Amino acid sequence: MSRFFLLRKAAIFAKKPEFLTIAPAQLKSFLDDAVRRFNTPDFISGDPISIPHGLARPQDREIMGFWTATLAWGQRKTIIQNARRLTDLMDGTPYEFIVGHEEKDRRRFLEFKHRTFQATDTLWFLEFFQQYYRNHDTLETAFAQHLGPDDATTEHALTGFHRLFFDHPYAPERTRKHVATPERGSTCKRINMFLRWMVRHDASGVDFGMWKRIRPAQLLIPLDVHVERVARRLGLLSRRQTDWKAVLELTENLRAFDPDDPVKYDFALFGLGVLENKDFFGP
Repeated sequence: MSRFFLLRKAAIFAKKPEFLTIAPAQLKSFLDDAVRRFNTPDFISGDPISIPHGLARPQDREIMGFWTATLAWGQRKTIIQNARRLTDLMDGTPYEFIVGHEEKDRRRFLEFKHRTFQATDTLWFLEFFQQYYRNHDTLETAFAQHLGPDDATTEHALTGFHRLFFDHPYAPERTRKHVATPERGSTCKRINMFLRWMVRHDASGVDFGMWKRIRPAQLLIPLDVHVERVARRLGLLSRRQTDWKAVLELTENLRAFDPDDPVKYDFALFGLGVLENKDFFGP
């Protein structure tokens, strides 16, 4: 970490006021510095994105990317451990297992759970993925087919995917809490994170950029506690509620800095939030 970056961060966060007044040009420069600092290959190993990075087949990355993102709450170490366990339960080849497995093969998943994600949820994910991938080559279609040519964001992709995911009379009601939708006002943090992984790409190689029918400009910020706290401190988020409208507000403000790739600033806000939470610069 460069001394220049440390000094700038220390100066901006030193007194920790509730809101900071920073000139837009200075704020953009600061956030761009933070993106360069945190959006590096070193980020991968300690992050849930390491799970799909451990797989080569595009469909494997889609399946485990979506599933890992769904499990992404709690300690990152535990998230990664449980996502690895899921991959192992599918013999290390999620797509082949999903498409080819039989009902009896699902018994091995009955003991799997991650916090409130339990066997019922796991079995429905297996069912959905099997039915879907037996008819489609990529999960991208499940999102992109709901977007119109003039859609500025992925909102319709998220609502359409949610309806598709539960479009079955036997879809368990309890699983709905694990797959969010903007229609319920959720921040949809985990799905927005998954879409970031699949859609955006740059020289760092952290995000995959596998999907081309959704543009990076349409992506929305994954709003977690770290991102929210730093965004409020920097004056990028004023809405009191932590909800879908807050996601839209923050993303729109980030577009002022980069209209083609606003969600790259997820690296900056998340990274700054983690460092601040560790009291990296002292009192």
